[in-house]
Amino acid sequence: MKGIKGVVLAGGLGTRLSPLTRVTNKHLLPIYKKPMVYYPIEKLVRAGIKDIMIVTGGPFAGDFLKLLGNGREFGLKDLHYTYQEGEGGIAEALGLTEHFLDGDRVCVILGDNIFSGDITAGLTGFMEQKSGAKIFLKEVADPQRFGVAQLDGEKVVGIEEKPKQPKSKYAVTGVYMYDSDVYSIVKTLRPSARGELEITDVNNAYVGRGTLTYEMLDGWWTDAGTFESLLRASQRVVETPAMHEVVAPKR
Repeated sequence: MKGIKGVVLAGGLGTRLSPLTRVTNKHLLPIYKKPMVYYPIEKLVRAGIKDIMIVTGGPFAGDFLKLLGNGREFGLKDLHYTYQEGEGGIAEALGLTEHFLDGDRVCVILGDNIFSGDITAGLTGFMEQKSGAKIFLKEVADPQRFGVAQLDGEKVVGIEEKPKQPKSKYAVTGVYMYDSDVYSIVKTLRPSARGELEITDVNNAYVGRGTLTYEMLDGWWTDAGTFESLLRASQRVVETPAMHEVVAPKR
């Protein structure tokens, strides 16, 4: 799709999955028959995005190149890479892709988000927006584990990160769409208490502008950053035959 590029964020050390992550990057661990990072790439390809960058980090970054090469397995002509030093947060990782985007819009997927739904309709709607951002929400039983959106009708009026008393059951999933202003927003951020630049602060900046829209994510959704969720992701994929084979791009 013209005017928008894809970014998969696959950095971090994945310490919650140690000792598995002592020998490989978390996003290279298997989810049923495919490495974890395949799934977000496939979502972008299925939505018609052909220009994709992988942001990785840590001691196993070179393994992404060994595995993915130039993206031919996904029908891509090229696959781009950049490296995040340390663990500065999701927003910092996104900031590293500014040169790649070169003024285009961006669809960002966290590398450990595994879901069955299709983002194509949401992407089409976002491209019809004059400006701003779009997030994808999912109703969950334990919203206190996530960023939680407070809704007022069709509007997002705020997002709270891991609230003790959530104002809704709608978790902000790891799928984000931004216009090119996102990079100027990232440059204004200050590290949170955990020393990271938070994507929630980026999203709330768009809330403040009144240009953040949302879409409900169809199907099932899970992260895969803990042993329990890694197992759950594999079980869900096993039960979803359409996710078993590598997705080729739309022609």
